[in-house]
Amino acid sequence: MQAQGKADEHGMPMERPLGRDGAPTRMPESLVVRVLPGGDEATAEGLARRLGSHVDEAPNPATRRGHKAPESDVLALCVGADGLSLESGELRLLPDLSRMLPRIRQGRLQQELLVRAAKVRMGSAHGAPHAIDATAGMGEDSLLLAAAGFEVTLYERDPVLAALLSDSLRRAALVPELEGPVSRMRLVEGDSIRAMRELAFGRGQNEAGGPAAMSPDVVLLDPMFPERRKSAAVQKKAQLLQRLESPCDDEEELLAAALATGARKVVVKRPAKGPTLAGAKPSYSIRGKAVRYDVIVPPRA
Repeated sequence: MQAQGKADEHGMPMERPLGRDGAPTRMPESLVVRVLPGGDEATAEGLARRLGSHVDEAPNPATRRGHKAPESDVLALCVGADGLSLESGELRLLPDLSRMLPRIRQGRLQQELLVRAAKVRMGSAHGAPHAIDATAGMGEDSLLLAAAGFEVTLYERDPVLAALLSDSLRRAALVPELEGPVSRMRLVEGDSIRAMRELAFGRGQNEAGGPAAMSPDVVLLDPMFPERRKSAAVQKKAQLLQRLESPCDDEEELLAAALATGARKVVVKRPAKGPTLAGAKPSYSIRGKAVRYDVIVPPRA
């Protein structure tokens, strides 16, 4: 299926993804790839080729201080000793799933709003429940589901975010407490709407080695929402992410594709006081102070 790029054993995307129109996803014009101290040049060159970018020399910090405005216009995917990061001016995003460790410990995990919203009853003849995270982002929500026992397929259509997430998963797999959950997470670089539509038509196993054409138990949707109010640290993270992805403009298509998979639940993450996705009334909601999970339970045939 063309919507997904191929992946290696660690989930590293191998090809540029295709959108719903069959054209490669466009890269930001200002994107460059840089090698930081301790970073691997071959990795940087490979990323640059795949992303249609180039390897750029990192600016001297002393020089940068005198040219903040021009440098802040550059979006750099940086290969460093501590992993793959996204930088622009003074902003830096280094995904690190080990920060989620306190939230996935027993006792705390069961209290997570997402885990409560996604809970499904499984018969003794069934294996582990399967979830699709159609808007994977940095993978934190998928990690919660995987820690709760789900097999999770993560879709991320932006190739820069997919590269960041793939590297984050690679590093997380080296952490003993995260090794189990990460082994249940499969990253697919591609358009989730197209993938879910093809899944709905039962077209079999996809090119990325994803699951066969069986309905997932849960589909998670967390499209970017422009009016979220968060802490200053999260706002800085959002500034970088918004350079890559715009607020969701295809809510109806996204929700329709998720429902068409035959999932037992579609869970939609929204700001606590935000509107419902595509105006769809949920079956019920689980609310927190900052976020709300709207749960749509389609009628069973």
